[in-house]
Amino acid sequence: MRHGETDWNLDRRLQGHADRSLNETGREQARGLVAELADEPLDAVYSSDLSRAAETARIVADARGLDVTVLPSLRERHFGTWEGLTDEEIHERFPEAADGVLGDGESRDELDRRILGALERIAEEHPNDTVLVVSHGGPLRAVLRRCGIDGVDRIANCHVLRLEAGGGALRETD
Repeated sequence: MRHGETDWNLDRRLQGHADRSLNETGREQARGLVAELADEPLDAVYSSDLSRAAETARIVADARGLDVTVLPSLRERHFGTWEGLTDEEIHERFPEAADGVLGDGESRDELDRRILGALERIAEEHPNDTVLVVSHGGPLRAVLRRCGIDGVDRIANCHVLRLEAGGGALRETD
């Protein structure tokens, strides 16, 4: 799932590895997940090490009496010098953005390998468990691409993507 809302989400600032905390709306969204997931089994919780994801994960895990395993490999894509900029600022400073270039940091392929590798390791450690992984929009798009769904631009804060892992494959289940 994606983390709750931050002030930079409201401002439409590219967060990447910038460590922004949830705002009050984001905390409320995370508390809403406690109710949304109440009837689902949950054996483990993993999270990106960035505050916005880790806090979202803790809110859900605390309600279940579970610990959160924090993995830096679940972080958002690193956008380099673009981080902290709005869409408008990016297009003003970096005209190549119109060509789909997304910063001078991590490439989409690098992000995909990092995220999918982390999910494979989690699946191997929890072969018969239901695991909540709290991450970011970029990593969720990487997962959707792996499931054959491409072109998703926006993923709502606290969106839950239900997947099944097995035999080296990920499948969306909802």
